[in-house]
Amino acid sequence: MNDWTPKPIPAASLARLPLTPEEGFVLSRLDGATPVRHLTALTGLPADRIQAILARLIAHGAVLNAPTPPAELPPPVRAAEQPLPTPEDALTEDTPAEDEEPSTEDEGAEAAAGTFRQLFERRLHPLAADERSRLARDAVDPELSALCFDSVPAVIHSVMENTRVGLAHARLIARHHANPVGLEALCGRAAFASDAGVRRWLVRNPQFPASLFRRLWAGRRLMEQFKVAVDRDVPEGTRRTARELLRSRFTTAPAEERVELILLTEGRVLGALSGMPVDGKTASLLCGRVYRSPMLIQNLARWSAAPPVLIAHLLKQEAVRRQPQLRQLLQRHPNAPADARRG
Repeated sequence: MNDWTPKPIPAASLARLPLTPEEGFVLSRLDGATPVRHLTALTGLPADRIQAILARLIAHGAVLNAPTPPAELPPPVRAAEQPLPTPEDALTEDTPAEDEEPSTEDEGAEAAAGTFRQLFERRLHPLAADERSRLARDAVDPELSALCFDSVPAVIHSVMENTRVGLAHARLIARHHANPVGLEALCGRAAFASDAGVRRWLVRNPQFPASLFRRLWAGRRLMEQFKVAVDRDVPEGTRRTARELLRSRFTTAPAEERVELILLTEGRVLGALSGMPVDGKTASLLCGRVYRSPMLIQNLARWSAAPPVLIAHLLKQEAVRRQPQLRQLLQRHPNAPADARRG
């Protein structure tokens, strides 16, 4: 259970839940990306207390239930029997863009959003825009959530001024608002712009402006930028901006972060970094590891900017010695040492 990542239910009406101050405090620390094992340090509460509070939050309908453990997998194939990955396997599009969201969360949020949208279209949309804007400043749910579907930026500005507005409303706007000006207003609130759920829906919104993406993602880790760049649910325009930002950020990122990106993606990111060399520290860190993944070795071998010291290091790996295809691929690399090519 310590590896479980608790995820708040965006559609839950938190103001109506009978939460104790302690439960509300723990709930406020759940961002959908922090696993249970980190909550003790984050909240200062003991692990058993965290588990008890999470159980009550699930019972209240504020947090999704813990996923059922997967069935036991069959034993892995021995490395010597693994086939060499095909070029298609190395495509960045095949890399999961982010942790999979439970379908129950999406279904619950979708059902609630449908109710709010229906309320907006039937009761609120017939009102004049200035009347909706006035109403939005003091509205309560469900009307406040319904007004998050308004396409007029002035109404969204008024929603942002409402003292009752929270993350659930911010996520509705990020997902459904269809005007870049309104999305700018949403991201003017730092607490909303930094929320994982808001960011998740912003990048999937076709109206999300490239300038706003650059401003919000410029300082984020390379891995976060890569996830957006390969997310098939993100519009191509935003994916293209993410790839451009990734290349720009890669040139200034710390060596440790570059290595982390290459290793966590098993080298799939290198296709988006074509022609971009690395410094000596990055090369040294890459050479300080043992390589067992044929996919990672193959992608490094196809990286035109792979340093000669890295090619020489890879040729010494046991996985390469056992697979002639990998050894030949490395020997044909333009940066391969001369003695390796003769071998």
